[in-house]
Amino acid sequence: MDRRDSLKSLLIGSVAGGLLVTGCAPSVTEADVPAEPELPGYGRNENEKLHDKKVLAEVYLNEHELETIAILCDIILPSNAEFGSASDAGVPEFIEFIVKDMPNHQLPIRGGIAWLDSYSNKLYNLEFKKLSLDQQKTICDAIAYPGKTEPDLMPGEKFFTRMRNLTMTGYFTSEIGVKDLGYKGNMPNVWDGVPQEVLDKHGLAYDPDWIAKCVDQTKRANIAEWDDQGNLLN
Repeated sequence: MDRRDSLKSLLIGSVAGGLLVTGCAPSVTEADVPAEPELPGYGRNENEKLHDKKVLAEVYLNEHELETIAILCDIILPSNAEFGSASDAGVPEFIEFIVKDMPNHQLPIRGGIAWLDSYSNKLYNLEFKKLSLDQQKTICDAIAYPGKTEPDLMPGEKFFTRMRNLTMTGYFTSEIGVKDLGYKGNMPNVWDGVPQEVLDKHGLAYDPDWIAKCVDQTKRANIAEWDDQGNLLN
């Protein structure tokens, strides 16, 4: 089972506990402020539209943080021959929205990126996003497996677990991720009743009149009607 199949089987894990990291927040310049946001096409009432518009207009993560998140997302869920990567599915944008919509993620995500860069500099004298892919994977492998992480790397494990949970949530709720799962939604089907061999095994049988009314597929498009006593007419 490859990484994508393993993650698919887990789907959306519970979000890990917060990573407490203190430090100064990066500054945000006017160039970081987005234009008037366009709301997605999903159904929203007016209050929800106002809320989403407010969240989309806010700026929290800076360019460096967003680039690092995109790299991590694609390490967690790379593309394969059939489907795109996490960033192809818009997962970095999803995480950027979630961090603003759910402020409890802000300190853990920002602090986690700071920890990641600090550890990367310690090992390779470069920030994480400037490492080779092999070097980035080496760091991720050291913090990706709860129960196997060295004690001094536990802050990294908590951050990576949070990122993995957010990546899975974003990917498998995207158009690409839904197709990857093979989910088709509600599909019409035909029910012919309990199989005859099962009925025979338990000594049961359907009432022929009930069968004619309820399991006659030629009438499946009919709208049911009842008499005043609650008896099904058709």
